Amino acid sequence: MTSAPKAAPQTAPQTTLETILRARHSCRAYRQAPVAPTLIEQAVATAARAPSWCNAQPWQLLITRQPETARLAKALHAHAQSAQMQPDLPWPESYSGPYKARRFDYGMQLYDAAAIARDDKEARTAQMLENFRFFGAPHMALITSPRELGAYGALDCGGFVTAFCAALTEAGLGSIPQAAPAGYAPFLRAWFGLPEERLILCTIAFGYSDTSAPINSFRTPRAAPDNLIDWR
Repeated sequence: MTSAPKAAPQTAPQTTLETILRARHSCRAYRQAPVAPTLIEQAVATAARAPSWCNAQPWQLLITRQPETARLAKALHAHAQSAQMQPDLPWPESYSGPYKARRFDYGMQLYDAAAIARDDKEARTAQMLENFRFFGAPHMALITSPRELGAYGALDCGGFVTAFCAALTEAGLGSIPQAAPAGYAPFLRAWFGLPEERLILCTIAFGYSDTSAPINSFRTPRAAPDNLIDWR
């Protein structure tokens, strides 16, 4: 008796997760329409399924609505032009090798999309300062973690940030995680009356993307698995 012929391998359909992560990008221009609180709460609930060490779930969010976002953006933008940064966590010591190359390529894509010449330092500075206006987003989420959990609490929160941005994408929203505002941790801590025992990690600006804005038109490439995996 002969065995039945094997079925030809099927190409797996694109998964929901892959679709969402490919659609997600750092949004730098927003419509002013506010997002319904129920939509935001659903995105938080979805992101809260992210794994964490011992299920500690160290992330805590402080989310602003209009006009508080605009009020904070105006004050932080002004503060950033006159004060020294004091982040709760130290900035990277340097970028070298492929990390430096990726950072450079991203910068060139950003300035090209914003029609900023490479030697136009004034325009580049102005674009950088838009971080502190949250790129005009109607909402901002400030992410904090207990100081006592140190680097591992921050690592867990990184997983939450990824999940939250993916959940916002699934809901039809744009977002961008931001380290720059966290550089002024004392300002944000005083503004919101946050205790010293909570580390200020980052902010996430979010809202409905302005899809017509040229600065939202570019997409950064990703390294291939062969560049990321060291098989043993």
